[in-house]
Amino acid sequence: GESESFVKTCIKYQIDCYLLPSIAGLESTFGKFIWPNSYNAFGWDRGYMMFSSWTEGIDTVGQGLRNGYLDNGALTVEDIGPIYSESPTWAVRVNYFIDQFKKEEAKMTLLSDQFPVQL
Repeated sequence: GESESFVKTCIKYQIDCYLLPSIAGLESTFGKFIWPNSYNAFGWDRGYMMFSSWTEGIDTVGQGLRNGYLDNGALTVEDIGPIYSESPTWAVRVNYFIDQFKKEEAKMTLLSDQFPVQL
């Protein structure tokens, strides 16, 4: 998977590490419904922009969110939504995915606390 690319990008551009995968979840069902070989899981440029790889797509959209949204005062999903999408429910739906990721992280943390790995 591309989890490493997502993590590197969120650190590089100082954005919430759940934001990009959540946008991909909403915009393309995590890359399942995209233009063939576009590597654009984010609906970036209305979904028409083509990237040469998942890593390039993730980095480009991360940079775009930092430079075009966050640095211009759109700091929350609710701020980003009306700029990113015409849909009035975009932010609510992105937040749904963010919440799902947070719940999964909480479960993993709980399990790791209950069953610590000993080397």
